[in-house]
Amino acid sequence: MKIEQFEDKGLAHFSYAILSECARAVVLIDPARDPQPYYDYARANDATIVSVIETHPHADFVSSHLEIARHTGATIRVSKLLGAEYPHAAFDEGQSFTVGKLTFRALNTPGHSPDSISIVLSREGQDVAVFTGDTLFIGDVGRPDLREKAGNLTATREELARQLYYSLREKLMVLAGNVLVYPAHGAGSLCGKALSGATQSTIADEKFGNPMLRALSEEEFVSELLADQPFVPQYFGYDVALNRTGAPAYAPSVQQVNRLASGTALAAGAVIVDTRPEAEFKQGHVAGAINIQQGGKFETWLGSIVGPEEPFYLLAADEATRENLIQKAAKIGYEARVQGALIGTPTPTATLPTLDVAAFRQHPEQYTIVDIRSAGEHRDEPIFAPSLSIPLPELRERARQLPTDKPVVVHCAGGYRSAAGASIVAAALPGTPVLDLGEAVKSFHPAAVSH
Repeated sequence: MKIEQFEDKGLAHFSYAILSECARAVVLIDPARDPQPYYDYARANDATIVSVIETHPHADFVSSHLEIARHTGATIRVSKLLGAEYPHAAFDEGQSFTVGKLTFRALNTPGHSPDSISIVLSREGQDVAVFTGDTLFIGDVGRPDLREKAGNLTATREELARQLYYSLREKLMVLAGNVLVYPAHGAGSLCGKALSGATQSTIADEKFGNPMLRALSEEEFVSELLADQPFVPQYFGYDVALNRTGAPAYAPSVQQVNRLASGTALAAGAVIVDTRPEAEFKQGHVAGAINIQQGGKFETWLGSIVGPEEPFYLLAADEATRENLIQKAAKIGYEARVQGALIGTPTPTATLPTLDVAAFRQHPEQYTIVDIRSAGEHRDEPIFAPSLSIPLPELRERARQLPTDKPVVVHCAGGYRSAAGASIVAAALPGTPVLDLGEAVKSFHPAAVSH
């Protein structure tokens, strides 16, 4: 037996291939959008992919389960509660299947979603590992607020939080302490609050070190879990629906994106995502363009700033970057929304001024300071006081509310988000100087700076 963990760092996503060496067969759990790494793994081990298990319809990425099943003949297994619209076998508590000497059994573990399952892997009758999806993470647990309006089954966050309390304590914590824990996400995922950077754990280690598994009453657990959850990106509900129906094949869908010649005129009023470095963007860009840089968590911010119903243009610095960005967009199912992808930028009609950091440091009261970090970051780690808190995912809707009697300075925690934020505010407030504090924010004392 071999367990291979695949990691997508951009989405902090883990997927798994479990190889039965005696049967030369592979079972996949929660595969990413691009199926090729799993085909390569099976081929390298002279094995056949026989089953694909989805722990739930994912909100933060698009899965390739349907494509893999069509290509290999593998059986898709999901909870009957999911209401899957593709051929599948129901896989719920009390059900199991065997591959060689390995047995996979389902546990219904609702809480992150009503249709979540965890999969216990046994070898010759001995539990070896549990694949917990978004129910149990390393150092954290799944958030319960993503399925109030999405999916076949919906439930309030309070209801799901209570279900999660019992799923953890009655289904997972009762497993043997040496059972390995393999979650679907790691540090940086928006499917939880405080995920560890580790890639695997054990039931014993989680019972000892996971703060959400300590001795808490149901009410204490619910209250603590619901407090300060991160924002919900716009694309999450869209991906739940897409995963429930099954996404189109990855490579053909990526190939169908319209690659435009440099200098192509863009449709008036269209959403333009300019991914060039912020310094290049500030020197010249199409008026109204949003500067979401290639680095950082591009997929997450694309799906947080641009809605799944919005067609958009994608501008890249070079051909390799353009292809990389189309692939990143496809991870969240946005390749179909790309109206056109091109290299460079059409005739630049706008610039952004450079902030004189020394002057700003001397007289911050002469500026309107906009903090686009999360509300929790603004509250717990103040940098400037006073400043206006408008988290980046809300900025397109709220930027016009900002006062225009002073130059506006936009900041985040490290500079990546503020590049996007400054471009959004500048488009919303023509005639008002909008400046990006960028990476210079790191030079300011973390305690609030009094004006």
